[in-house]
Amino acid sequence: MALQARHAGFTTLLLPLENAAEAAVVGELQVYGLKNLKEIAEFFKYPERQEPVKVNVNALLNQQQVSIAEDFADVRGQQGMKRAIEIAAAGGHNLILIGPPGSGKTMLAKRLPGILPPLSLQEALETTKIHSVAGKLHTGTAMLTARPFRNPHHSISDVALAGGGSNPQPGEISLAHHGVLFLDELPEFRRSVLEVMRQPLEDRMVTISRARQTVVYPAGFMLIAAMNPCPCGYFNHPEKTCHCTSSQVQKYLSRISGPLLDRIDLHLEVTPVDFKDLSSQEPEEKSLDIRKRVIFARKIQEKRFEQDHRIFCNAQMPDRIVRQHCKLDPVSKQLIRNAMEQLGLSARAYDRILKVSRTIADLENAIAIQPAHLAEAIRYRSLDRSGWGS
Repeated sequence: MALQARHAGFTTLLLPLENAAEAAVVGELQVYGLKNLKEIAEFFKYPERQEPVKVNVNALLNQQQVSIAEDFADVRGQQGMKRAIEIAAAGGHNLILIGPPGSGKTMLAKRLPGILPPLSLQEALETTKIHSVAGKLHTGTAMLTARPFRNPHHSISDVALAGGGSNPQPGEISLAHHGVLFLDELPEFRRSVLEVMRQPLEDRMVTISRARQTVVYPAGFMLIAAMNPCPCGYFNHPEKTCHCTSSQVQKYLSRISGPLLDRIDLHLEVTPVDFKDLSSQEPEEKSLDIRKRVIFARKIQEKRFEQDHRIFCNAQMPDRIVRQHCKLDPVSKQLIRNAMEQLGLSARAYDRILKVSRTIADLENAIAIQPAHLAEAIRYRSLDRSGWGS
């Protein structure tokens, strides 16, 4: 409402005291927070006695703190998984964790928010606006300064996930805008629910059409999913025996459509931590240290996309931008050609490999994508390899 008022040329807003700070964030408006009708009457009688609500937006953003309650320092071993999650955070890439029960999939996913970069002012305003429309802002909150982390239960309906209702409200995918949507036990979600994410994952917005109106909400989220590899959970396990037949594994994996998997940039096989890592006394790297590298890579991307305010990170590059910023040398071209032929990758998977390669290069402060960057990105396509469900 405050944004629309400013756009329409209004300069003053009278609002309930609880909502005044939120509106004052918009800027270029005199916002007054009033408790009751008596205070409104006094405002018009003695306007000079009232002070508009002031919000120091920069101070709010600078006060952003990363919670260390879920720290990567608490995770023993899993260096390969930590590396891949760092890449996902650095480039805003979608990620799926596949592994047996107890291998640490959920533990790893829940530590992702601690390494994400802080919200920019534009991101914070967009996030706050969505949560305000949905009635999710706490009373007196001026602006959200932490990236959302949404973790809906697998029983969620498609309306609750995508948004809807007679008066269309934002769903979980919009509430996760500029943050993370974590779907644990992915195959347990109804397929119809998962399929509503396909277009938002591509367009970063969701369109809700009803008889009276059509509403478009932002949906630029990172999808993090976790799943067992098969019904019993032990397919490809290094020690335990899987009791599922090939057809059972295929049927289980087919609950997630190919087009949806194509939209997930990194596929990670999570294996149980061995005793050597569990018993090691060596300290593990802290989330704050990983976050510094993520922020460094994001600043490179911020500079890269400074002329296009719709792109915040590598994962959001459209095709034309991918071709511009993900050029390959002859060795890399042959490498990706071989991968395409051997894995039967789609054009969408090809683009996502290039984007992940660009992020890996950014983490190393490399101007051009090197064959090693591309090879690492290709390794993160587990579900494209033979051996899964065959």
